Amino acid sequence: MAADGEQILRRLERMKTARSVVETDIRDCYRYTDPARGAGFEMLGTVPADGALSAASVIHDKKADLLTDVGTEAARIHASALMSGSTPANTLWFGLDVDGAQQADKQWLEQAAHTIWTNIHASNYDAVGFDCMWDMTIAGQFVLFADEAPEGGYHFEQWPLANCYFASTKASGPVDTVFNEFSLTAEQAIAEYGENMLPEKVVEAFREKPDTSFNFVRAVYPRMGANGKFARNLPIASCHVEKDSKRVVRESGYHESPVSVPRWRILPGSQYSLGPTYDALPTLKTLNKAVEMVLANMDLAVAGMWIAEDDGVLNAKTIKIGARKVIVANSVDSMKALQPAAKFDAAFLQIERLEAQVRRNYMADQLSPATDGPVISATEAAIRDERIRQLLGPIYGRTQSEFLQWLVLRCFGIAYRAGALGAAPPSLQGKVVSVRYASPLARSQRAVEVAAMDRYEQTLGAHAAAGMTDALDGYEWDESRRLRAELMGVPLKLIKDQDAIDATRKQRQAAAQQAQAMQLASAAATSAPMQ
Repeated sequence: MAADGEQILRRLERMKTARSVVETDIRDCYRYTDPARGAGFEMLGTVPADGALSAASVIHDKKADLLTDVGTEAARIHASALMSGSTPANTLWFGLDVDGAQQADKQWLEQAAHTIWTNIHASNYDAVGFDCMWDMTIAGQFVLFADEAPEGGYHFEQWPLANCYFASTKASGPVDTVFNEFSLTAEQAIAEYGENMLPEKVVEAFREKPDTSFNFVRAVYPRMGANGKFARNLPIASCHVEKDSKRVVRESGYHESPVSVPRWRILPGSQYSLGPTYDALPTLKTLNKAVEMVLANMDLAVAGMWIAEDDGVLNAKTIKIGARKVIVANSVDSMKALQPAAKFDAAFLQIERLEAQVRRNYMADQLSPATDGPVISATEAAIRDERIRQLLGPIYGRTQSEFLQWLVLRCFGIAYRAGALGAAPPSLQGKVVSVRYASPLARSQRAVEVAAMDRYEQTLGAHAAAGMTDALDGYEWDESRRLRAELMGVPLKLIKDQDAIDATRKQRQAAAQQAQAMQLASAAATSAPMQ
């Protein structure tokens, strides 16, 4: 069934109403951290393609109201920790698994994972990914679109959060329906969709005023019961609608969802989320007000406050105080300086306390490396890493399920259909591919298992040293070494399979037996009596 533009726009209005309950909170979160990024929420609508000046005016006004950058700095540290801890560009942070895969299958999966990782970070992901984590930190969610680039490889787009609206086809399920409202000039619309698909007024504007803006909506949602191979019959629908005419100007589809909307902490009964900035918002507001009061009192402290008597000579209403000015008065006591009542030491202590609280809200005091003080030991560093793992572990779990899994499987689908991964082994045909994470945060979580294995093996060694050698018989040492290598992220191509290990041991045993036989033969020949 063809998409209905009018029906899509009606649903858009219902989704706008559903989002209105969180817009005020999200707007405040941006105001106290990054007003420029929250301009869309301030303008309450799609920023027109030619509306840069109006947006700049809003940004300027809100930036002037922000009197401290502590929230901005702490949020940046938090976003950087999320980015480097989940998808670092300098190390392979995921692997691919299939239940029951043989060693040859695992090697193909490992090579496929390396190819995907290389192409992800060869694209624009690293730049877009940080912006996503920045939105996650401030607003508690972001929208990332992934597709194949025209020249090959991957292309990522972060859709402005202010212009996106969410829904889910499953109760309490992940976001699988995203509507994105955006603006194009007539010239851009012609280049994107072509004259034949656009309404006449857009074509006329292109010929007369090509910079005229028009609003569009892109709707991405699951197609119920779709199982075809053509774009309009694929499981995920993508429809573009010109708002004024309600005309569908493009309809296509995807094998898997091209959009991911991970969330920090879901609001009950809603598809929307709020992030750590919302928790820090009361402190940020109080801190901004405290700085405002200090600045107001600094004017009095620097310029001074005076009391003057209207004695018939000195007119207190017209007098001006300044350098190289003569003040005429009846008496030197007619004008005196007043001591300001402000207590800056108390204000500075309170501001310092509020700044520390903001950093704790963002975990920036734990996530940022220490730049002063003595060098910490390896044990202290391990304890600090464990604390960071505990702080970010729950959030990282949601990031895995709602973002990282989608990212890897979406990129796997694009690369496999493009032939970039080569043909999969026949034994993998029809099987489900799962994602195994090896990022710094994932490895930190797995380090607990490695430490437990180390402690148990040390206990077994102590028992064996005490004469209880049978204690070693109940432990799978080969499997332990394989599992430890996997948990520590050692490449699978460096690990021999069990058959190769057994063959090596047999060769070593045969060589030892042959050497022993030769030694016995030599000893027998030496000890034989002379004839």
